[in-house]
Amino acid sequence: MQTGLKIFLACLLAAIALAGCGKNKPDSKKSFIQIGEFAVRHMADGLVQVRDGAGRTLVLVPRNAPAPAGYRPCQIVRVPVKRVVAYGFFDISTLRALGVLKDTLVGVTHPADKWYIPEVRQGMEAGQIAYLGDASSIDFEKLKQVRPELVLTWDYSAIAMLEELEIPCAITSTPVAMCLNARMRFVQFLAPFFGREKQAEAFFNRVARALEDIRDRTAGSKYHPRVMWGDIYEKRVLVEPGNAWVGELVGLAQSNYLFKDVYGTSCIEIALERFLYSGKEADIMFTYRTPATGATSKAALVRINPLLADVRPLKEGKVYAPLPHYVQSGDRLDEILTEIAAILHPDVYPGFKRRFFTELPDTDPQPAGKAACVPGAKTNGGKS
Repeated sequence: MQTGLKIFLACLLAAIALAGCGKNKPDSKKSFIQIGEFAVRHMADGLVQVRDGAGRTLVLVPRNAPAPAGYRPCQIVRVPVKRVVAYGFFDISTLRALGVLKDTLVGVTHPADKWYIPEVRQGMEAGQIAYLGDASSIDFEKLKQVRPELVLTWDYSAIAMLEELEIPCAITSTPVAMCLNARMRFVQFLAPFFGREKQAEAFFNRVARALEDIRDRTAGSKYHPRVMWGDIYEKRVLVEPGNAWVGELVGLAQSNYLFKDVYGTSCIEIALERFLYSGKEADIMFTYRTPATGATSKAALVRINPLLADVRPLKEGKVYAPLPHYVQSGDRLDEILTEIAAILHPDVYPGFKRRFFTELPDTDPQPAGKAACVPGAKTNGGKS
């Protein structure tokens, strides 16, 4: 068995075990927690040592305690953190899950009109949260002016500049996609920065209960849909690998993920031929595109890229697109997992109302007030 597949199966079994943990709740003060590529170690004197997604070591030090020896200033984070800059939607939704977003967030990398999280929009309107420029071209002078005590970022290239400014940062992305276990436990990585271990435990338990319900509901299902998650772009074909939480959830919900043998980072690039080969077998396709970026119908997707016409769900299956607020809703992970399960197995979720995904119609609906052209219909030559 390939190493990647072994890791995938091990992570999936861990997710299933966690979903059925029942009363065996995780200890919020456990001395050591491994969360995918991340780690948290509680030490003596109230210190907490963490390893971020880049394998870097940070030490969390209570505000009134002396700085420990052996660490550079950029490795020391005073906790609880009171001012944080965050690059990604995922990090900010995690802050919301911990209940600290409104009181701690001071800088973001998306303008106000791109936000669906009320606390962020209101904070930007009130001048409490600054737009620091696009993530690829951060205004570091402005970042310095907002006086963050911590920067959460996926951008490895920002490390050197932040170290020069002596601003601690934690890398929250990893070279390998988060498995289901890591995705639901990531909140436990950020919790010690803000003294919110109890809130992290509550979030974890809520998601675990949702997974247990999904497993129980779908256990006896005789329908095992074949699922693909990705899209064809102008120069690349991107999919979610089998080791990502998406692929594992599909398997947990008694469905067949067609890229389960693909291993690597989220949104991994694969060959066009492989995508089209799997596409001929699929029953359900999830696209990355939202209605705002062109996913308004199956026909619209084919117009964007004619090669998609050969993908079975666009002809006789179902295609689902994420709604724009989906990527900012990580604090509602339990609801997202349940909705995906309901899409895969509508028979065991009768009357389910979707909030994060939309099913694409075959063609774009006609604009209101505009009659469709019907061949052979009589007209009055434009006379009223």
